[in-house]
Amino acid sequence: MSLDNLARQPGALSKRYLYLIAFTSGMTTLAIELSASRLLGSVFGNSNLVWANVIGLMLLYLTAGYFLGGRLADRFPREDVLLRLILWGSFLSGLIPLAGRPIIARAAQAVFGAEAALALGSFIVILLLFSLPVTLLGTVSPFIIRLAVTDISGSGSVAGQVYAISTLGSLVGTFLPVLATIPRIGTTSTFLLFSGLLFAVAFIALWRINRKMALPFALLPFILALPAGAVFGSPLRAPAPDARLIYDGESAYNYIQVQEDADGYRYLYLNEGQGIHSQWHETEVFFGGTWDYFLAAPYFNQAPFRAEEFRSLLLIGSAAGTIPRQHAAVYGDIPIDGIELDPKIVDLGAEFFGMDKAAVPQLTTRIGDGRFLLNRIDKQYTVVAIDAYRPPYIPWHLTTVEFFNEVKVRLSDNGVVAINVGRTDTDRRLVDALSQTLLELFPSVHAIDVPNSFNTILVATNRPTSASNLKANLSALGDSAHPMLHHILSAAAHNLVPLGESDIVFTDDRAPVETLVDSIVLDFLLAGRAEEFRLDYD
Repeated sequence: MSLDNLARQPGALSKRYLYLIAFTSGMTTLAIELSASRLLGSVFGNSNLVWANVIGLMLLYLTAGYFLGGRLADRFPREDVLLRLILWGSFLSGLIPLAGRPIIARAAQAVFGAEAALALGSFIVILLLFSLPVTLLGTVSPFIIRLAVTDISGSGSVAGQVYAISTLGSLVGTFLPVLATIPRIGTTSTFLLFSGLLFAVAFIALWRINRKMALPFALLPFILALPAGAVFGSPLRAPAPDARLIYDGESAYNYIQVQEDADGYRYLYLNEGQGIHSQWHETEVFFGGTWDYFLAAPYFNQAPFRAEEFRSLLLIGSAAGTIPRQHAAVYGDIPIDGIELDPKIVDLGAEFFGMDKAAVPQLTTRIGDGRFLLNRIDKQYTVVAIDAYRPPYIPWHLTTVEFFNEVKVRLSDNGVVAINVGRTDTDRRLVDALSQTLLELFPSVHAIDVPNSFNTILVATNRPTSASNLKANLSALGDSAHPMLHHILSAAAHNLVPLGESDIVFTDDRAPVETLVDSIVLDFLLAGRAEEFRLDYD
């Protein structure tokens, strides 16, 4: 049974060109999905909950598109109908980051200001922005199959080829944004690049078929250019009133800002900008933040613990280098190994935060995942510090018994592991769960609540220790010790808190970190305590 009269109109596209459309459409669809996670991740994190919403709703929109595309293809089996659907779909895809920009900015303010309804509403609105363009892109494959089939006996072969080519495009659209375009040109430009490629492929085809019909679509890129100019000319988040912006950009992992205030203090902000991830000043090293308290970690050992016994430091989550600079200032030329996932942050640390060989010559920074690189280091450390937790961005694989066992084997006999853990003043569930997890391996665990923040430093020791050791070591500090040690040990001893109980132990098999953190964050947002939240340091 021939379908030529329905599918092959005069001037119709070749089957090869239809396959090119299938490839480009599949590539664009997956690129949009990957970019969607990046767009949302800058404010809402990349937890399983966020990914489930992104993937689930994308599948829902594609399902609607497949159904609609099949119906339209049977009713209007013409190339111009398909091409107009693609042109509108690609145009609306490019519009997503431009229309979503003010919503994202407002969502960041809502999270920062603990406005639960607005934050949740922004999340929903952003996801709804994808509904129409992704649905339109979902119409492409069934429509192409209908047009490409000229003989019913070969319909299965054609369908298989279309889906294979479309899936191959999806494969390219999965890796290209992550490995190339997002880290190099940013999320917004990635949306515009892939939607622009699809638009060009469809526009050229429509121009060949019907120039009069194609001509109005030539205006759509110019319509996009108007909001695009405003977006590329302004940062997602304005700097603080007394600060200037000295860097604003994206990496493969984060939206990054570096700000400098009138007194010369520089601050590293990531994503929604809730906390300060690193700080720098030309003449100062200590800032009264959470980073200072890592210096107290080895002094839970039995007194007298001397500064010269501090032999080496491994820091997982080194950011722009505040903690390495502090340890170099206090302990001198000790070996310091840092691990940081985001290479752009390392570059900015060298450029703006004194994290270079001239300032900290003993620092060796490795770029990559903390656990992966930990298992490729064959050294012993006095302290392994972990500053890689930041709700809602907590890598669960750095919280488990198995991970801490890998840390333990890299500690010296008097070694300690120190962890920066987020909490609120009414919800310590994450702190308690991590304490219980550490107690599966370490004989003693101690907790220091950092003043004026929602941070607790947990210290687990390789030997049995007592909290009283901290005060004993403070008393044993001689005049030769760095003056900052006296201050930090005194503050740490004053802010010691008892451990809470928990029936949760995180393992590689079961680590409900994201569920726990989502609950903590939601409870905090519902409480609406914005002013307290702004005191938080990373």
